[in-house]
Amino acid sequence: MTNKKPKRASSRAPKNGKASPKLEDLARAVVAMAAREKDPSIEIPTRSLSNVAYNEKTRHVEMGANKQSRNFFNYGQAKRFMQTLLVGSKCKELIDMGKTASIRQIYYLAKHTIKGTKEKTFDDQSESDPIIEDLEVAINALREELHLFASNRGNLAGPITLVDAGSTLDCAAMGSAGYAVPSICEPDVIQFKKCKAKFILHVEKDTVWRRFHEDRFWEQHDCIISHGGGQPARGMRRLLRRMHEELKLPVFVLLDNDPWGYYIYSVIKHGSINLAFESRRMAIPDAKFIGVSSFDYERCDMSDDVKIELDASDIKRAKQIANYPWFAGKRPWQREIKKMLTNGFKMEVEAMISKDLSYLTEEYTPMKLNDKKQWLD
Repeated sequence: MTNKKPKRASSRAPKNGKASPKLEDLARAVVAMAAREKDPSIEIPTRSLSNVAYNEKTRHVEMGANKQSRNFFNYGQAKRFMQTLLVGSKCKELIDMGKTASIRQIYYLAKHTIKGTKEKTFDDQSESDPIIEDLEVAINALREELHLFASNRGNLAGPITLVDAGSTLDCAAMGSAGYAVPSICEPDVIQFKKCKAKFILHVEKDTVWRRFHEDRFWEQHDCIISHGGGQPARGMRRLLRRMHEELKLPVFVLLDNDPWGYYIYSVIKHGSINLAFESRRMAIPDAKFIGVSSFDYERCDMSDDVKIELDASDIKRAKQIANYPWFAGKRPWQREIKKMLTNGFKMEVEAMISKDLSYLTEEYTPMKLNDKKQWLD
């Protein structure tokens, strides 16, 4: 008989067990209701725009008090009730094993055919993903605390040394790809060891980030450069918030001059409407938007070649963003959005490269960083 080595817990798994007792409490509450011959139910905060408000004191969006009840003895709710408890049980298993799983993997872990029927617990991942978010808000625990992660999205480079799952990494010496930001960025997984950076410059896209990285912008300006591959994933937003909060690093955001760029900035600064329950741990209210501005077309003497005509959906979206409570009362932002609509066109960050390959990194961005009057808050 061969001697098998005991399975070792993943070093990437969060070491805290904050979510475990919350999952146990949820299960006990359901069992107690059944024991009293009551219809078992789960109270879940409503994740909708109508249940989200902007807190002017904290300067981020927050989830309201409205809740919906998910009952077992309700034909329209029974399946989702079962799915919620099933996902919860699988997360408890992950926590007990000290392992993590992707949101795709949890779908397969929980998917099976119910005995004696042809009914499957989940037909598609589009069913399980919202259940995970429901579980998060129901027990007030983040996905990362449930030992769940998504695909890595986003990179950074610069004079910071961190410890990731026990490995010490110098982010100034990570090669052309930089440090790939993981989905789980909690302190028990990632610790900051040494940092010489003076600020963080976050850009929208990988292609733009590569321009800054190749031109060694982070080395010349003693900063960290990061990107989120579009709207930054939760891991990137969480790490940005931690570096800002724990290392006292200002965050400057460089995005496309279009409604989508404005929205990404809004999410980084004030939080996501859809994930309002996470804003307190991810939003960076002091983040500054440095460009690309609607006024930069004339300011930088750009050619007509960089213009991208606004379509009907752009115009509609811009007007919606202008009416967000956190933008509605700010004259600089109203001027910015009005200017874009008056221009009738939008511009990408890459438009600056039309003047010269390194104009973006050597002239435009330093000019923006040095002129506080051009920043949007």
